[in-house]
Amino acid sequence: MKERLVEIETGDGRMETFVTHPEQDGPFPAVVLYMDVWGIREELYDLARRIATAGYYCLLPDLYYRQGKVRSTYINDQGERISLNRLSKADQDKVLIPLSKLSDRMVVEDTGAIVRFLDQGGEPVKRGGIGSVGYCMGGRHVVQVAVNFPERFIAGASLHGTALVSDRPDSPHTSLAKIRGELYCGFAEFDEHAPLPMVAQFNELMKASPARYTHQIHKGAEHGYALPDRDIYHKQATERDWELIFAMFHRQIPPYSR
Repeated sequence: MKERLVEIETGDGRMETFVTHPEQDGPFPAVVLYMDVWGIREELYDLARRIATAGYYCLLPDLYYRQGKVRSTYINDQGERISLNRLSKADQDKVLIPLSKLSDRMVVEDTGAIVRFLDQGGEPVKRGGIGSVGYCMGGRHVVQVAVNFPERFIAGASLHGTALVSDRPDSPHTSLAKIRGELYCGFAEFDEHAPLPMVAQFNELMKASPARYTHQIHKGAEHGYALPDRDIYHKQATERDWELIFAMFHRQIPPYSR
């Protein structure tokens, strides 16, 4: 495998981005990995590597770059990363400050910069459709980029995505009819950021989209279940997600095809 850090020029500066892909048999379909509220860390690098080993050119952008290097880490006695709802109110507020300064519009603009980076050549990337995987707020960003770049982002996976339906004027649920290709959503049974009534509403709204849509509600799982270093990691649910994600990628953006 090959991996490195690149800086992608955006309208607001230079966005550090982790890139990883196989050493041979390129070019590879691109997949963008959208981070969660905690920011960039080795846990996300490993998830990018997992995607890359299946034959993809995976990019993990640091979407907090406008604020410097933001890293939020809280570890329990077992060496696990502590979930937000298990932190003190003061620590929760610290974690959420960077998020409050990052709008979905900024992420969409940054994604446009990523697309331009891919299209300029020089990287072992196949032209055409792009995949995406996102966690927590990144799950919402997966839906946002599918709405805003429907001809490019054609294979999206939103995992315990937050605020997929909200009263925000740019809430992605208002534009789901624009999505093309395919979307997969993994939901937790217990998730205050994506309660089951919201999940049902989102599923109903997706019927307006021509995209192929599938979802799973993982029994017993909590918000953040798909992150392997977290205290509420749910291995069975996560592996089921990966099974469905890679099946979708093989349908929409197959690796190693000529």
